[in-house]
Amino acid sequence: MCALVGLISTIITIITYLVIANVILSWLTAFNVINMSNRFVYQIASSIYAVTEPMIAPIRSVLPNFGGLDFSPIILFLLLGFAQNLLWEYGGQAFCMG
Repeated sequence: MCALVGLISTIITIITYLVIANVILSWLTAFNVINMSNRFVYQIASSIYAVTEPMIAPIRSVLPNFGGLDFSPIILFLLLGFAQNLLWEYGGQAFCMG
């Protein structure tokens, strides 16, 4: 069971890194630093967007409009960190230290 707890924790960490990449790509796109008409860049961006948007969209729909600022990735970071800490607190104690 300890391996399962470690696997879920690793998946949460990977999702966190993908959300960071999504935020950075959205900034680079907004400031025209990267060219989305480049096929390789578009494939990378759309892949990251496809993975992270199903998690960010429900949070974005609940938050009020802050005048162009999107705080939904920050809320997702907090939720992912909480889930990872909760996983290690309960799952780690029950399965990995016992």
